[in-house]
Amino acid sequence: MDTTDFSFHTSPIMLLSGTANPALAQGIADVLGERLCDVTIKRFADGEIFVRIDENVRGRDVFLIQPTNPPAENVLELLILIDAAKRASAARVTAVVPYYGYGRSDRKDQPRVSIAAKLLANLMTAAGADRVLSIDFHQHQIQGFFDIPVDHLYAAPVFRRYYEMKKLDNLVVVATDVSAAKMARGYARRLGGDLAIIDKRRPAPNEAEVSNIVGDVEGKHCIVPDDMIDTAGTMVSAIEVLKERGALDVYVLATHPLFSGPALERLASADVKAITVTDTVPLAPGVQESLPNLTVLSVASLLAQAIESTHANTSVSKLFK
Repeated sequence: MDTTDFSFHTSPIMLLSGTANPALAQGIADVLGERLCDVTIKRFADGEIFVRIDENVRGRDVFLIQPTNPPAENVLELLILIDAAKRASAARVTAVVPYYGYGRSDRKDQPRVSIAAKLLANLMTAAGADRVLSIDFHQHQIQGFFDIPVDHLYAAPVFRRYYEMKKLDNLVVVATDVSAAKMARGYARRLGGDLAIIDKRRPAPNEAEVSNIVGDVEGKHCIVPDDMIDTAGTMVSAIEVLKERGALDVYVLATHPLFSGPALERLASADVKAITVTDTVPLAPGVQESLPNLTVLSVASLLAQAIESTHANTSVSKLFK
């Protein structure tokens, strides 16, 4: 349908959740005072995914909440949910993707490799998504991979409120590499700290070697922000070099806690004061027990506000001013 002159504020909102992170979806629904639509999601004997929306969505403003964290079936489930909503005559379908997977495959920097982040954008658009709402893309350029509107949110306000309550003085925010300097600079400005940058190189995927630090960290409280923690190699290398250079305490924050492979073992043995993440992806069983210094902050309120603004056709960027 032609939606150029249609006001979705007059169309009833409807929230749907896939199986990737139902707890976050329920948290968003609670903040909005809405209920999650009844959806049947099951597997056939051969593993194929079956999706049925069990309520009428005709003419509704639909928001599908589904991060695309591993396994890859979460991506396929999202695509099938979008397709089901479009075929049921939803007025508009917004894919709420708290974690956008395959974001690291964002350029063709080697021969014969896929730009999977662009492929995923194409798939979501082809499935019928009208808009996308996500948090902390691995690279900002991913927004340009879509030919539909994208609202790129930042978890920074959630982390800022948490660390403001700690009232850390003599603070420095440390970028894990040059590409993370913009994120670190934003945290430094908001928290009233200085900025430092770690100079590192990657000899292989999921491996990082630190060669130098630009900035003074000796005797300082250091906060190291990143968009994700995967195998924790980058973070642990940063923690080690900061402590070697005389940092007083090191605080680590990351939006997406993937915690793959040796991540838990590495972080458990690291000299880190605290690890702060959000609930964009669910933690595996036992993670909290393995990392007693781990704090999980919810982005449910942030996403709920963004959904409400999208539904009412009001500004989303106001959430970050």
